[in-house]
Amino acid sequence: MISCLIVDDEQAAIDILRQYVEKTPFLTLAGTTTNPIDALRLVATQPVDLVFLDIHMPQLSGLEVLPLLRGKCQVIFTTAYSEFAVPAFELEALDYLLKPIAFERFVKASQKALKAQAPVAVPIAPAQLPDDYIFVKGDNKGHMRKVAFNDIVYVEGLKNYVSIYTEQERIITLLNMKDLQERLPAAQFMRVHKSYIVSLDKIKALDGNLILFRDGKATAPLGDTYRRGFFEALQRHVVGGKSGE
Repeated sequence: MISCLIVDDEQAAIDILRQYVEKTPFLTLAGTTTNPIDALRLVATQPVDLVFLDIHMPQLSGLEVLPLLRGKCQVIFTTAYSEFAVPAFELEALDYLLKPIAFERFVKASQKALKAQAPVAVPIAPAQLPDDYIFVKGDNKGHMRKVAFNDIVYVEGLKNYVSIYTEQERIITLLNMKDLQERLPAAQFMRVHKSYIVSLDKIKALDGNLILFRDGKATAPLGDTYRRGFFEALQRHVVGGKSGE
């Protein structure tokens, strides 16, 4: 998770960025302020990894604030003025977002901060932290939910969201199918349709192009594009199949 701070002298701009942060699974909001002096104090007194920083502000401009942060965190400028892009990047800003900021562009910039953090992450041995679950945002308040891989029955894609179905509940979160598929272990989960990922362990039976699960209630379609790969994955579990054996 990346802890971020929003600094802008307009509350309306803060409110938009706050909504964007709440919709982005790997961001958590450390605070907001309309005062750049308060921003310096917040960065000095609490963990902040990333600052979304306006440029035109009273007391200090964003270009003046960045050097005062002394490299304690990454900075993404959020401004209505394109003419400051060159000095912003000369100050080693991570990105430069022009208002009005589209959510897709916001996420792309935030992913740069995620990639920048990766090389300095402290490695944890698998024995200390088993890689058998993920955390996702499970409601519109941004609360994180822990989802164990063994609990997942299947996943259904819904445009920019996915529904994760367990045997107990349905969790809707802002993710795309490609990103989630890359995070799930390939030996346990398989894409069987452009909108479905299934747990191979939870499959009960096949009925034509319909996959039935152990709970006896849910089903998932098997798409033609994924049919061959699906049966190849199941083949090692097939017993018999030849006449006379």
